Order: sequence, then C-alpha cells, then structure tokens
Amino acid sequence: MEYVKWQRPRYMPCFPLGDRQSRITECEKHIQLSRRAAAEGAVLLKNDGQLLPFAKGTKVAVFGKAQIDYVKGGGGSGNTVVSYVRNIYQGLKEKTKLVQVFDPLSFYYQSYVDEQYRLGGKNGMLEEPVIPADLLEQAAAFTDTAVITICRYSTETEDRRNDGTDTYYYLSDTEHQMVEAVTAAFAKVVVLLNVGAMIDTTWFAQNSKISGAVMLWQGGMEGGLAAADLLVGDAAPSGRLVDSCAVSFEDYPSSEGFHESDDYVKYTEDIFVGYRYFETVPGMQQRVVYPFGYGLSYTSFALTDADVYHNASRIYVTFTITNTGERAGRQVVQLYYGAPCGRLSKPARQLCGFAKTKLLTPGESEVLTIDFAIRDMACFDDTGVVARSCFVMEAGSYRFYLGENVRDAMPLAYTYELAETMVTEQLHSYCAPEKLDKRMTADGTYEPVECKEIVRAQFPCNYRFAEPPVREKPYTMLAVARGKIELDTFIAQLSDEELCHLVSGQPGFGISSTSGMGHLLQYEIPLFMTADGPAGLRSRTSSKIPATAFPVATALACTWDLQLMDEIGKAGALEVKENNICMWLTPALNIHRSPLCGRNFEYFSEDPFLTGKMAAAKVKGIQSQGIVACPKHFAANNKETNRRYCDSILSERALREIYLKGFEICVKEAHPKLIMTAYNPINGIHASENAELLNGILRQEWGFEGAVTSDWVNEKDHVKEIKAGNDIKMPRGEQQKLLAALKDGTLQREEIAVCTKRLLEMFLWIE
Repeated sequence: MEYVKWQRPRYMPCFPLGDRQSRITECEKHIQLSRRAAAEGAVLLKNDGQLLPFAKGTKVAVFGKAQIDYVKGGGGSGNTVVSYVRNIYQGLKEKTKLVQVFDPLSFYYQSYVDEQYRLGGKNGMLEEPVIPADLLEQAAAFTDTAVITICRYSTETEDRRNDGTDTYYYLSDTEHQMVEAVTAAFAKVVVLLNVGAMIDTTWFAQNSKISGAVMLWQGGMEGGLAAADLLVGDAAPSGRLVDSCAVSFEDYPSSEGFHESDDYVKYTEDIFVGYRYFETVPGMQQRVVYPFGYGLSYTSFALTDADVYHNASRIYVTFTITNTGERAGRQVVQLYYGAPCGRLSKPARQLCGFAKTKLLTPGESEVLTIDFAIRDMACFDDTGVVARSCFVMEAGSYRFYLGENVRDAMPLAYTYELAETMVTEQLHSYCAPEKLDKRMTADGTYEPVECKEIVRAQFPCNYRFAEPPVREKPYTMLAVARGKIELDTFIAQLSDEELCHLVSGQPGFGISSTSGMGHLLQYEIPLFMTADGPAGLRSRTSSKIPATAFPVATALACTWDLQLMDEIGKAGALEVKENNICMWLTPALNIHRSPLCGRNFEYFSEDPFLTGKMAAAKVKGIQSQGIVACPKHFAANNKETNRRYCDSILSERALREIYLKGFEICVKEAHPKLIMTAYNPINGIHASENAELLNGILRQEWGFEGAVTSDWVNEKDHVKEIKAGNDIKMPRGEQQKLLAALKDGTLQREEIAVCTKRLLEMFLWIE
C-alpha cells in the first residue's frame, strides 16, 4: 500500500491515536503526566518544624476561596479547553485515609464561589470573602492545623499595575485579614500559592506563625490533586525557583520604568535581570527572600566527590548526590560560573548547567555530569572596548559554583585560566538602539549610552528562479514530495497571485481557532492547520473538544527536568496530530523581566539559559511526532500593554545575552521548523519587519533554516514583512497590497518566492 502524504491535512480523518483505537486527546495517561508534572514543578519554600508532609490522620481546616476557585492556567492563547478541573479541596478529599478535612468550612467557600460564578464572577478573580466567626471558631475546635489558599489569574493582553490599584503582586486587604485571623487561631499554618507568576512572599517567609509554604503555580487540570499528593507525602517536592523572590516589588530593577509610557520600555537594567542583578549589585543580596534556584525537599542530600576537567572546547563537572534523609526524593544540582572582572561589566554568577537526579531512596546515590562549551562563557561587546560586535572572553580566572541554588552554590577548587583575551565569535551590529540614554553596570550605577541615527543593514535577495516547466498540466507538490521534480522548479510555475496566496494565512476549520497555511488545492497543497498553546492543545471553544491542560510554563521550568519536558512535548504533539493540526504554536520563550507582565505564566524563567534548554527539550519532543513546533515571541516581548506598538528599547548586549539567548539555544539544539515574531518594535523596528533580526541574526548568524510567521493580527505592513524575511502573515495576508507592490517594483517576485520556498520546505517536512 502506497504511503499517503499529508493524509490528515488532506482528508481530515478523525481516527484516534491511542491504544486499541482509543482517543489520546485528554486520555488518562496524559492526565496523569500533567498531574506528575504539577507535583514536580511545585516549590516547597518553607517547612519549619517539618510540618509537611502531614502525618497520617492529621485534621486540617482549609481557608481561602482558592481551594475551590482553583486556576489551572492563564488566559488568552495559553488557555486550554478541558472537560474538568480538579481543585485543592477535591484533592484533599481523595486522601481521606491520610487527612481529615473540616468540611463545613470548605462548603462555605464552595457556596460562595458558586454564587459569584452565577453573578458573572470569573475564575481566579473573585474577592476573598470574610471568614464567618462561627466557622472560624468551629474549625479551631476541630484542629490546630490550617491551610491558607491564595490564587491569582492573569491573561494575554493585560499587564498588572504598580499604582496601588492591582492586588496581583501583593495580598488584598481581605486576604491580609484572612491570614491574620487564621494565624491567630491556629498553631500550625501552611500556605498554598496557586499563581502563574511571582508574587510577594515576605508575608509568609517572615511570619513565624506560618510554618509551611508551597508555590503550586498553576498546575493544569489536575493541579489540585497534585497539591494534595504533596501535602500528604504521596509525591516528593523537587521543584526549584526559576525567578528571584525580592523583598519588595520596587527591588526589581525593571519596576520603576515598566509603566513609564505605553509607547516604550527602556531596558536600563541591561543584562542585570533577576539574579544577575541581586547577586551582583552591592547590597542587593539582602533584598532577596528566596534566591533563584531555591527549593526545599522532604529529605536531605549530600553532594560529594566533585571533579572538574576540560578538553579544548568543553568543561565537565562530575559529582555524587546521596540521599541522606529518611524519605525518597529528587535533587536539582545547579552549576554557575563567574567571569573575571575586566573592561566589560559582568554578573557575579551565571547559570551554565544543571542536572536532576532520579528518585533516590534513603541512602541511595547517583553520579551525575554537567558539561558545557567553554565559549558559552563569552559576553557580547557592543561598544568596542574589547572587540566590537563580538562575543569575547576576557583574560583571567573563571570560577565555578556547584550547589542547590545561586546563593548557596559552593565554589569548586577548579578555575579555568585564560591567559589572553580572545574573540569567540565575530558577529554584526544588528538591532542597535537609537534612544537608550543609560544602562546599568555591575556596581548598580548607570553609564551613558552613545546613540545615533543608524543605517540599518540590507539583505539582498539571492533567490534565482528555475526555468518554469513546459507541460500542459502543472506539477503538484506531491511530485516534489515524491522526488520527481525539484522544489525550485515547482515554484517557478506559480503565478504572482499564487505566490501571494501562499505567504498569506488561510481561513481555518475543524477545532482550530488560529487558521491555517497553504491551501492551493489545484497543486495538491492542503490546508495545514495551526493551534495554540503553551499549556496544551487549545481548541476552538465552540468545538467542545477538550484536551489535556498541562501546568503553565513557569511550573514546568521549575521542574528543571528536560526529560519531562520532552515527554510533555510528545504528549501534546500527539493530541495536536489526532485533531488534524500540523503546527503547534509553542513554546513561548520570553523572559520574566518584571513581575508585572501579564503573560509571564506562558514563559519559563528570568534566566535565558534555563529558558533555552527547557524550550529545546519541548521542541524536540513535539517534532519527534511529526508536528511543527513554533517558538515565540521573537523577540523582547515582555509587556502586554499596547503590545503591538510599545517599543522595547535596549542595548545590543542585553538583546543578545538575555532576550535572544533562549531562542538561540532552542534554534541551535532543537531546530524548530517555524518561529513566530513578536508584536513589538525592537529599538524602533517592529519584529516582523526587522530584517536585521530575521535575516541577520536568525538566519545569517544562527543558521536557522525554518520559516517565520507573524503573530496574529499584528497590524504591520505585509510588504515590509516579506522584504524583512517574515515568510507568512497570519491569520490572513494582504494579497492585493503585495500584487500592487510587485507591479510598481516596491517588491520583487524573488522576495516572495524565497518566503514561499521556506514555507513549502516546512510543509514537505510535515508527515
């Protein structure tokens, strides 16, 4: 039987991919994977007196509407349609053999949430109700142990505010009242945080009346059950923070200027984002509650026998981890380097590798190795103090730190000595700023930035048309797929109208809410459908097709588990494929620059290295199933307010080392077939119209061979996008405008053809 190319996009069959012809979308196997990931990503922040896990038979009173109003994930493209969500109360009620819950209190919150929903209230956005005095008294008579639940919801298109009107980062007045009432009435108190991004942690970290705290994040459809697994010890906490917890919101260096203007954001903190700031700038270590990489366990570990060696290109660190406690658990070990002070300002420590153990039983050991390229310790010189537009390693001693988090990682006896400063990579001055007046240095002061009007680089189109075939009936794409003709020969026979059609998004059908690509049936090019989203397949709501909702990206990053990311990529890709989708618009790689960004839940971390590694693992998993992965939003998309026009103004160095680094790692390690540009301008040039970003950095310097799509309804000029190397405009293009530009010479046929070729190469890769 002959293999049928593009069977699903051509015929849209609805045959299932599960065992014994069962549906794999939202199947039990994937649901349990989601539950496991939610537990793995939860971070135990506080456990005074080893209150957690609860001893068998513990009685608990659960406070806060979040026990019922559980938030599985954020809104917008990161939302996933599901058939159910399990909340924290339901999770604890599954553990009746281990814990007893004071039901009347939970019933009160259930009634409150039900009534608020009936009145139009939204999940995760309800006011915290006042605790009835009689219920508080009854609960205190029932037990001396309380659980406080707090939830938060955020969404695409909306940032949080720092003007006193927003209670996302800080507790609301009624939440404060709840905390005060509970801590006054109960001797033992645990806090559960069902949030998508960083919030204030001082209120429990510095409160001796609160014994335990777990950052649950937003754990997907089974997140409430995963929370219960952790509370009773059926799961072992092994998550580690991917962001720094500051004493106050104002301590983050991006805070002051985040909402200075709706029209721009000046990244004046430069490369000093997150722990790079707190661990470097004098006095800022004291402004951290929980450092980057921090997390507790129910057991203890010993790190021994660390050994370091290197060859000409890589450094290797081997060590032994032993479980020295009384419970099974997993440990995350992190490796940081500190570059020598020189002419370029540098962070004190930077993450360069990590490893996570298997589940170790008490007394069990595992030998692990972390390795990385020596050249990865280079920094970008955008001023020419060493070598302009180059990645350079300055001479001196490079030191290494191995341990549980950025603060507690201990120095290794080994140093890498570099006798002479060297250039590791000669690049170009691309995407330089014209309006940045200052940037931070390692001592926390600012240095002026010399800006001038810049002549942007040009990238001539080198595409040359083949001779069009002479035949009565045109060749089809299936002839290309079967090796009967070359792709260039196929493209040569296409009319201008057909080329313009292919670089424009097409109306979708089926469960997709994000339209499709291709759809030239006379050439046997089917309609290839796309779908969001970062936490699982996002179907059109009206289709009523539920999918598995996995934990949000921040939670997944907190697992520090690349194998788990690969598993989730594969599982999600199978659900995408089963529903006849070919391109999955995930993962999102933007940086947690500020706690205010409303879309932080979709993004991994404040650290670009961890971001890139997590994204690469997910992309590999997705594309192993024949589904196109589409990393986004390329690049510097770290604010939702006026997101289509808000200019990200930053130095070339910050762009290269922080906001592009994750994408670079993902591109070079996982080779995604599609990348989505961001809405925002970067130093005055919109990402989708930015030839230096797309043809310069992405293709010329990184060697990216895939296609590039715009973000949806980005309101940018399709002609400029084609000339810049943005291959397709979604969800629809401006075909008449392209044809007019061809006619008046503004646009060349070859420029559309090269974009078409990259898209067709992607289509040919699809199974």
